[in-house]
Amino acid sequence: MNAAPKTLLITPPLTQLNTPYPATAYIKGFLRGRGFDVTQADFGLELVLRLFSRRGLNQVFQAILEGTHELSDNSQRMLRLRKSYLDTVEPVIKFLQGRDSTLAHPIAMGAFLPEASRFLQLADLEEAFGTMGITDRARHLATLYLEDLADLIKETVCPHFGFSRYADKLALSATSFDPLENELQTAPNLVDQLLLEILDERMQEVQPEVVGFSVPFPGNLYGALRLAQFIKQKYPHVKTLMGGGYPNTELRTLREPRIFKYIDFITLDDGEGPWLRLMEYFQGQRAVEQLQRTFLLQNGEVQYINGSTDADIPHTEVGTPDYSDLKLLEYLSVVEVLNPMHRLWSDGRWNKLTVAHGCYWKRCSFCDITLDYISRYETAPATLLVDRIEQIIAQTGQTGFHFVDEAAPPLALRDLAIELLRRGVKITWWGNIRFEKTFSADLCRLLAASGCIAVSGGLEVASDRLLAKMEKGVSIAQVARVTRDFTAAGIMVHAYLMYGFPTQTAQETIDSLEVVRQLFEQNVIQSGYWHRFSMTAHSPVGKNPEKYGVVKVGPEPGLFADNDLWHEDPQGADHELFGAGLAKALYNYMHGIGLEEPLSFWFDFKVPRASHPKNMIAQAVEAIGKPDSEKQNLRVLWLGNAPEMEVVTKTKKGRTFQNALLTFTEKTEEYEIRTSPEVGQWLHTWLTRLSEDLGTKYLIKDLAADYPEGQQFTFQEFLITDTWLDLRERGLLVV
Repeated sequence: MNAAPKTLLITPPLTQLNTPYPATAYIKGFLRGRGFDVTQADFGLELVLRLFSRRGLNQVFQAILEGTHELSDNSQRMLRLRKSYLDTVEPVIKFLQGRDSTLAHPIAMGAFLPEASRFLQLADLEEAFGTMGITDRARHLATLYLEDLADLIKETVCPHFGFSRYADKLALSATSFDPLENELQTAPNLVDQLLLEILDERMQEVQPEVVGFSVPFPGNLYGALRLAQFIKQKYPHVKTLMGGGYPNTELRTLREPRIFKYIDFITLDDGEGPWLRLMEYFQGQRAVEQLQRTFLLQNGEVQYINGSTDADIPHTEVGTPDYSDLKLLEYLSVVEVLNPMHRLWSDGRWNKLTVAHGCYWKRCSFCDITLDYISRYETAPATLLVDRIEQIIAQTGQTGFHFVDEAAPPLALRDLAIELLRRGVKITWWGNIRFEKTFSADLCRLLAASGCIAVSGGLEVASDRLLAKMEKGVSIAQVARVTRDFTAAGIMVHAYLMYGFPTQTAQETIDSLEVVRQLFEQNVIQSGYWHRFSMTAHSPVGKNPEKYGVVKVGPEPGLFADNDLWHEDPQGADHELFGAGLAKALYNYMHGIGLEEPLSFWFDFKVPRASHPKNMIAQAVEAIGKPDSEKQNLRVLWLGNAPEMEVVTKTKKGRTFQNALLTFTEKTEEYEIRTSPEVGQWLHTWLTRLSEDLGTKYLIKDLAADYPEGQQFTFQEFLITDTWLDLRERGLLVV
């Protein structure tokens, strides 16, 4: 294989139904930029489309009828309704793809879809449905319909099936490869067979010499190995590669030789460099000893090769993700849950892009900060990012972006927003941030003007003691103020919440819930999700549990995965008790319900009273920031249009005087500002300049230096006049 190998990149099932996972698009864009012939496919989507078709579903029903499955009452009901399912499955898929909107009415009105157990929850959702339109309601009902079918499939022909994961339990905390190997030695089930049909068709169409699997999550591993097994059986000359989030976190100490029956090379961390070195190796341009961050099998032993002297590919050189080959118009916009942020995740087509590589904070003690995807922080200039955005829009026709950074840097987002506005590039975007003080009210307004609709960030334990212990770098009061400013700018805020952090007491858990209650009460967050703390091998807690007051109790090291660690928390509460109550309270708070209830209402056991004052968050959000007079070195931006100006002469009681009249015409309003002719001319000059020249950085001190002399107010005094404050309210930003 001395010519450039033809390569097929595969995302194995399953990740998301509404949008492609971006890893293969990144690798394809990078390798194609270096002259390689690369094709990609999302087998998760293709499997779902094949399974949820009349033909695929008929195969499911036939297999059930011919099998010896013990069927629940629910499955028996669905089997009796099989004709209704066969008649509706393709119209439902077409509706969720946005190709037949007229189905919204019959679905939403009932009697179109056969209903099974998932529809029993509808009674609890009627209040939420009251705020949903016909199309949203129909999409939610169609999603329940698909979930009913998924339940049937899981109960019968494929116990591992799920819409966002496939056999994930086989890979979770898998220190031993035995469960996966045992499953791979069984005959493929019906869903496996459909998956292998798709693979065989694609192999014959593309005729690749290399097949690369991106395995981001445990739920993608079994599918990747089942596919690779088929390749080795039918196309033994083809080389198989694997990279992605799962090997990056789980397989760093890999010693298990059996996985190499299926996968020839497993790479760690960013794939661009290691996969480029492998391509060079396949072409005979590089010795095996010069590979980069790659596991392989030599003489029956697992070897880790990292002899390359080449540097990592910088973030500025990874190129633009290339979404060609992916069936972008066939993804499904589902409405799984009514959590507004989770809905963004599963509803609509989002182009995924990274603002910066790694995390600029990289201190949180629960996070895998020792790994490359966190620890190596690199930025790219805003001009390059917007170039990439424009290229992706041109290719996909979609203007929605999900920035998938661990925590997008505020100053990089500021520069990105300014560049988007400067070029007039209209996008809708959301992403993950840290609730840090750099996100001022004006920066939030700037981000909103550039298209930001939502942010998610970690409040985590909502306890100042524990926030300090986990080195989060924020306080509760700071989070309250930042979320206030995002909300005021019209940006939805989702809070990642954590319970069970080392040494967290019952009192601190209840106090955390009280903070969350008050945040919802003040309407400064609109969405949230509780996560139970998990100790991982690559986090500071996992590397030094004694420092954090916990004891590692397992698992025993094995030859395969090593990431999730078991621990005991002798100083903390019985964290298991609190999960259900915390989730129930949060669900209700998101719907504005139960905010007046005592916290004990959500638990079926005795809990302590909250120790925080009832107005703790209210006081925090009332805090006022620095006055503009103390921001001399910050940049000034004007989001409005250039005003028109005229000088108006008036005579009153024999005295003649002049005023400047500035008239502003904006999208939804017109308004006027009156001031002295000199200040009016100064404002007209600067607002015109600021509206027309977003490429030049003007500071408050630049405006001060040009302020006309001899006015009623000095410049410092002018910064607190009604004229200035009115302009600040209407789009004059200081960032």
